[in-house]
Amino acid sequence: MKLSNSRTGGLRVPRWATPWLTVSAFLLTWSLYVRNAGVSPFVLPAPEAIATALIELVQERGFANHVKVTLLETLAGFGIATIIGIALGTALAKSPGLEAAVKPLIVTLQVVPKVALVPLLILWFGFGPESKIVISAVLAFFPIFSNTLLGMKSVDRGQVELFQVLGSKPVHRFMLLELPSAGPYILTGMEVGIVLAIIGAIVGEFVGGNVGLGYLAVAKLQELKVASLFAVIAVLALIGLSLYALIGFARRALIPWHSAMSPGAPAARPTRGGSEAS
Repeated sequence: MKLSNSRTGGLRVPRWATPWLTVSAFLLTWSLYVRNAGVSPFVLPAPEAIATALIELVQERGFANHVKVTLLETLAGFGIATIIGIALGTALAKSPGLEAAVKPLIVTLQVVPKVALVPLLILWFGFGPESKIVISAVLAFFPIFSNTLLGMKSVDRGQVELFQVLGSKPVHRFMLLELPSAGPYILTGMEVGIVLAIIGAIVGEFVGGNVGLGYLAVAKLQELKVASLFAVIAVLALIGLSLYALIGFARRALIPWHSAMSPGAPAARPTRGGSEAS
């Protein structure tokens, strides 16, 4: 297999190593700045202190339950947003009249600052996980819905007419043509949605939670354990990156033809008469 490399300063660096080098350089710069600038650890702790606090945080009693609750709230909200977003986006794409009637309302609700709705949603659904799931779903819904609507409306009309001429059932046309064609759009919306879903869960825990990583972050701040607060943020970042990477893996697995056409993929070499051009 041919290793894809990027050239930096005359050195050939494996592409997979570039993010790690960037993160390492960032952490090194951070550590040197904190050490040499005399920054108070209550303002910006050093990466080494955060790493130590992270180890202690993982060993704390109840930490696993905080992670579990936040993860369940995020995944439940994202799942609800995905189902409703794909279903509603598909329905509106197939019915221009319904789109004209419903889409302005959805857009109007979308432009309302979601943070302003959090206390209201907690009032309606309580302080338990239900309100966090709803907040997570509300934040994740719109990118999935809008991308599904765009994807379904972008399906090639000639192929749709061909399926109709061949007498295929609507469900077969949806599964074999429309859903695969709109797949890149839907998965792009899901990539954005999973990030917003975890933000929604955390914001809900900030405002009205008694368990979860958002609640834990507030508790560490009230205890003035700034390094532990950064450790909680690091855990949240790791969860967010993992979920985002999972959606990216699903994209490569479900629509490999689209991934092959991405900007990072190597371009196909031109051919002449069925053979590669020299």
